[in-house]
Amino acid sequence: MNAEIVNPFILSTCDVFRTMLSCNLTRGPIALKDGSEPKYEVSGLIGLSGKYQGMVVVSLSRETALAATGILAGTKPTDLNADVVDAIGELANMIAGAAKGRLEKLELSISLPSVICGTQHCIRFPSSSKPLVLPFNSDIGPISVELGLAAAV
Repeated sequence: MNAEIVNPFILSTCDVFRTMLSCNLTRGPIALKDGSEPKYEVSGLIGLSGKYQGMVVVSLSRETALAATGILAGTKPTDLNADVVDAIGELANMIAGAAKGRLEKLELSISLPSVICGTQHCIRFPSSSKPLVLPFNSDIGPISVELGLAAAV
């Protein structure tokens, strides 16, 4: 995957966290994804299709997900509940939607978000993709965006 595809996801993630959560992100080094487990306990998934196909996963630690939900909902939940699922799904949707807007030439469509909560869950990217991990740190905790896209056949 080249920078022309990756950079819109980096910019979109930073923009969404800044505008929706008043939270600035600091990006860590990009790496190839190793294994099928996301780094953190809460994952928002969005499927992508068009000239490229694959998935973007927004993965947050439990505490980061609770803090983000608290900012969005006005009250911080104490456990991973329906409000957290809705909030993380919406964050993933906004990131994918903003990146899609920056990648018009790829004619991407995005799926509805799905959210998985719990330790040791596995997410399988399309076998033709080589997923990347885009790690971020923030005032509310760590975030990881995993991106696996491959040219459609």
